[in-house]
Amino acid sequence: MALMKRVALAPRAVRQLRRVRSVYVVGVMLSVLGLVLESGRATSGRQLEIAGVFLVVFAALLGLTVIQLWRHQKTAHCITAKKLTPSR
Repeated sequence: MALMKRVALAPRAVRQLRRVRSVYVVGVMLSVLGLVLESGRATSGRQLEIAGVFLVVFAALLGLTVIQLWRHQKTAHCITAKKLTPSR
């Protein structure tokens, strides 16, 4: 298993990733809601497929965003990570 390289992101990039994370969560929730509502219908072929595609896309984007933020959080030695962590 290869080790993942730690990444230092600019503070602005981290803020943008945190903001867009909530958009992706809402997208996942709406896609699940669409799947649940369309699965009850008898004639829901195309709409069900589209809701499923949206769910996969938003889940993948959310996963990538969470991984990127997690990888940045692990870089305690870089200056941008030190600026973003609250001092105690």
